Amino acid sequence: MSAEPGPVQSGAGSDDGDAERARLTDQLLNAEQAERRRLANFLHDTSVQSLSGIALMLDAALGSLESKRTDDARTVVQSALSRLRATIGSLRDLSFELEPVVLRDQGFTPAVEALAQKLGIEQQLVIDVDVAAAETLGSNAQAALYEIIREALHGAIRRGPPSRIAVLVKHTERCIETTIEDDGPDERRRSLLDTIGERARTLGGTMDVSRGDDGGVRMRVTVPAYAARA
Repeated sequence: MSAEPGPVQSGAGSDDGDAERARLTDQLLNAEQAERRRLANFLHDTSVQSLSGIALMLDAALGSLESKRTDDARTVVQSALSRLRATIGSLRDLSFELEPVVLRDQGFTPAVEALAQKLGIEQQLVIDVDVAAAETLGSNAQAALYEIIREALHGAIRRGPPSRIAVLVKHTERCIETTIEDDGPDERRRSLLDTIGERARTLGGTMDVSRGDDGGVRMRVTVPAYAARA
């Protein structure tokens, strides 16, 4: 009499599925915790420090006013105001990076194009963008992919800067492939690669880095099509 393997296989498949879901959940939680830690450290080292300095400057200005040294107080207040405006600008940029309004309201392609245009003008470089294939992705996948592209662009600029960067998203039946290639120096920062690799893994994807055609760096992130629909 032949064995009835169906129930056993079903149980094993269920166990395997539960284990895979648990693994992906752990990856997601670890990535979220790492992102919260990074954001907390960034705010402490930039905006919090700047605001603390502004508070000290205003204390000094108050002391000058109490001593009737109005010219000194005016100079300190003007300096504090300039520093406050710079801090507001950095917080506005951070808010945009966390959730670009254009990504939410207009879609993936306009958001990436806006980012590329901004960095291109600031850094005086050419950033070619072809990401229309990502418009079919789910909102969560789009947000994650946007962060991957943003971090890769900033990483390329910090390394070089390059004179040209190309961003290409291709959609096949099996996967979504994103390639960011630049002609800058071939210097790889481990922390950046770890961050982008972790983001790719939260989508069930992989990342690999190789030398580009122009001697720079080619970064490729591949995400399964089923995960990209999330």
